Amino acid sequence: MTAARSGPAFSIRDIPFSTYGSWFDISPVVAEKTYAEDLHLVSHQNGMHAVLCFVPLDTATGDRAEIRAEATPGLLSWTGADGHIELAYEAPDTVRLRGEGLDLRVAAAAKTLTPFSGSYFYRDPVDGAYMLTSYETGRRYRITVLSGAVADSSGTEALGSGDRGVTVTADADGAGGAWEIAVEELDSARRSFTSSATFDQVVATAQRSFTEFADVVAPWRSSGTPAAELAAYVVWSATVRPAGLVTRPAVLMSKHWMDKVWSWDHCFNALALAPGSPGLAWDQFSLPFDHQDDSGALPDSVTHSEVLYNFVKPPIHGWALGHLRRRLPDPLDRTELAETYDRLSRWTDFWLTARRAPGAALPHYQHGNDSGWDNATTFDPQRVIVTADLAAFLILQLRELAALATELGRSDEARQRTRTAEATQAAMLDQLWTGDRFVACAVHSGDTWSTSSLLDLMPIALGEHLPEEVGSVLAERIEAHLTAFGLATELPTSPHYLPDGYWRGPIWAPATVLVEDGLRRAGHVRLADEISARFRALCETNGFAENFDALTGTGLRDRAYTWTASSYLLLAEAHELRHTAPAAPTGG
Repeated sequence: MTAARSGPAFSIRDIPFSTYGSWFDISPVVAEKTYAEDLHLVSHQNGMHAVLCFVPLDTATGDRAEIRAEATPGLLSWTGADGHIELAYEAPDTVRLRGEGLDLRVAAAAKTLTPFSGSYFYRDPVDGAYMLTSYETGRRYRITVLSGAVADSSGTEALGSGDRGVTVTADADGAGGAWEIAVEELDSARRSFTSSATFDQVVATAQRSFTEFADVVAPWRSSGTPAAELAAYVVWSATVRPAGLVTRPAVLMSKHWMDKVWSWDHCFNALALAPGSPGLAWDQFSLPFDHQDDSGALPDSVTHSEVLYNFVKPPIHGWALGHLRRRLPDPLDRTELAETYDRLSRWTDFWLTARRAPGAALPHYQHGNDSGWDNATTFDPQRVIVTADLAAFLILQLRELAALATELGRSDEARQRTRTAEATQAAMLDQLWTGDRFVACAVHSGDTWSTSSLLDLMPIALGEHLPEEVGSVLAERIEAHLTAFGLATELPTSPHYLPDGYWRGPIWAPATVLVEDGLRRAGHVRLADEISARFRALCETNGFAENFDALTGTGLRDRAYTWTASSYLLLAEAHELRHTAPAAPTGG
């Protein structure tokens, strides 16, 4: 009864099993950096919550069965010595499970409960299905037996602490054979579960959905880009349908514990999706702007039930929009251009007003979190600082605004934005460039300093807009950060370098993409090619972790991060297209 398997296989410990649109996944990860023995249904509504636990059982003894779990985009399977269990998504809110030779215990993940919170478990008299209500997610989870029987149930209608769940077997005598169930996530009530699809058809449909996504997002993939399909799966499976405060289909950073959309991460997902899935790409770019506040600031992050404004993220959106518009198959219409111009203008003016001290020419960060490089050594001496990376991103954003204003026929505004970009760049070079490096400057004291952080070199993102001599110095310093695996965010020779120090050493995807692009536009193609090659090889060997040990390449932190997958797709696509483009004709 094994369903057809296709697509990339992956470790369920590293990458959650899920489907496009779903707010839950199947994973052993039940909290930040916390792995359970068994796989769980983990919801990302109202936070991250393990709701149901799936425990394969030996049919003869009732003991926990020794199994191995395997996953491909359309099918998750547990295989033991005496049988196997399979799981597939029939819909974003519904999974089907079937087993043969093994029983399955489906139980509430939470064990300590009160009469007023936690989970409540009962059998619905309408259709005989078992229902678990979850206080944490605010949703219900219905278990419907399609074939086989319930060998045991516990905790029905109970209050207080205790186990709650059912054991499913092939028949009431527990004699083995096959069984099948459906598990649904629902709000309050819905019709009894029915389906005309067989389990194999469910698997085939799920696989086809993923393949169609991969074909439009990475049609260029080849044997030279062996991680492209898995990268596409990471993005596809982390996409959720609109719900709560998430106003559009959204690619979460992960369906592990980093289950938010941060207001710069989304740019990389948008860029990767743009050529093949332009609507989804535009939704990714636009989502944080849907929550722009009265000051023009974007939120720090957005998720199902929470929008945070305590920090912001760097204004890379002008850089991203310029690339996005070139990558979208069709141009934005005039209404979209006007709305985008207004939103980007307000975000830019936030930095020019709320983040420029009186008389200052350059904006400042209030904390490392604002830069996206939370604990970078640039912020060690002081926190409220003027930095060259911020100035550079704002210059690019002002230039993109000028281009938008020109297209909209607002010539006066275009000239104004261009003048501000030029003045900001002049101030950046005058105040922060020493001749061989950029320094940071404390807003209150005026103290300046330089560090061994790659953040100090991020003005390379200006590319062709940088004076050639400045770009050359930055390129030389960037090359010193290049290990066998990619760009270390802190020089490995620095006394502050930490192998797992977040932005104090590990390799990160967004820094890689921004630096690679800036170097290429500044004419440092050899170095850009090398950075791209090493990062692509890193992902092909070690997956799509949140970040990587710069000296060993080991994946660190959350192991299924979408901006890492999207960055791989961007770099792999560009590499493929550079090497498959027809050669230029030679002269007679």
